[in-house]
Amino acid sequence: MNNNNLKHKPIHVAVVGGGAAGLTAAIAAASAGARVTVLERLDRVGKKILATGNGRCNLSNTDLDIEHYHGSNPRFAYSALSRFDFYRTMSFFEALGIAWKVEEGGKVFPMSDQASSVLDVLRYEVEARGIKVLCEAGVRKITGREGEFTLELAGGRQVKAHRVIVATGGRAAPNLGSDGSGYLLARQLGHSVVEPFPALVQLKLGAGFLKSITGVKFIGNAEIWVDGRPIEQAAGEILFTDYGISGPPILALSRTANAHLLRGKVFIKVNLLSSLSRDELQQLVNQRLETQSAKSLEFSFVGLINKRLILVLLKEAGITDPRKPAGQVTSAEKEAITNILQDWRFEVTGTRAWSSAQVTAGGVDVADVDQNTMESKLVPGLYIAGELLDIDGDCGGYNLQWAWSSGFVAGESAARSIKK
Repeated sequence: MNNNNLKHKPIHVAVVGGGAAGLTAAIAAASAGARVTVLERLDRVGKKILATGNGRCNLSNTDLDIEHYHGSNPRFAYSALSRFDFYRTMSFFEALGIAWKVEEGGKVFPMSDQASSVLDVLRYEVEARGIKVLCEAGVRKITGREGEFTLELAGGRQVKAHRVIVATGGRAAPNLGSDGSGYLLARQLGHSVVEPFPALVQLKLGAGFLKSITGVKFIGNAEIWVDGRPIEQAAGEILFTDYGISGPPILALSRTANAHLLRGKVFIKVNLLSSLSRDELQQLVNQRLETQSAKSLEFSFVGLINKRLILVLLKEAGITDPRKPAGQVTSAEKEAITNILQDWRFEVTGTRAWSSAQVTAGGVDVADVDQNTMESKLVPGLYIAGELLDIDGDCGGYNLQWAWSSGFVAGESAARSIKK
């Protein structure tokens, strides 16, 4: 189709995927004058948005430094994050009706504390702008070229489009729409894919006693170790589970752990009493054992740490008789107990499945995508946005911001490309 002919009528932009990036792309394209159709594989759009921020929707973060993003080339994200930055994003949502607030760590939430309110206003805007939405319309194949794309749907249906935006998400939370189908579409069109792996996900540990301490929570510190050296650490509420370990600090560390697991062994160091220095803890342990010398060693720790941890910790410290009087504990045993309390090591054996992951690391190689427009360098007229790309962010609103920013840039660029 001749581009000159397209100038006399609105171009048709097909958006594959009705998630955060896809809906933003659709609204941006329609705002720029395009005729837009959203093709969603599930029975309704935006299901994953409803699950974000534990149902509250962590919209963004006030600190959008590029250091919070990851991938083979994290700086790829800089252009889109600058073009549709924090202030423009918040203005966008304010115009849709979302009042917002900033919480600890710069996390931004809707004042309603409801992810459903964010999806509601997005869907309202989609309808108000005349954007056509086709649900249960999974795309199996994309063929053609700029101005003449054909999208083949399940059941044999076809959709014609002048421009195509693929925003299908990665593989995290497949029950909410991200089943990895976008990688197949990208490969069909000549794009390479950096092997995806789960991020913001719970870690599995190699320990035989986990069932006995399942459900135990504590405020502490966790640190990833590789090749005998610390790589990254995080603090907060940590939870032991029957498969391993969870909690916000663990999710924050999971990307680093998983990336290194692809190359070798990974360990996690847990500090149960991170508020104390090593010397302060040693002094506290000595004092407790001395003042409670007639009590059993096991009972002397009641009131200091969770009771369900005591026997496990003592065994890990090499104590063979936890019922002996606290006054009979040797200096070497005191040292071993102190070490375990602040330096408990576990081998990380893997992560939970994709169904438990919040984010996908890896994805379509950004080397073949224009960072300023999200347009494919291999297929003119094709745009790629959101989690499908090899860009992922830290926990705290960074991944949704990437979806909004990359989706908006892709939508606006696709609609305006005809004016070049």
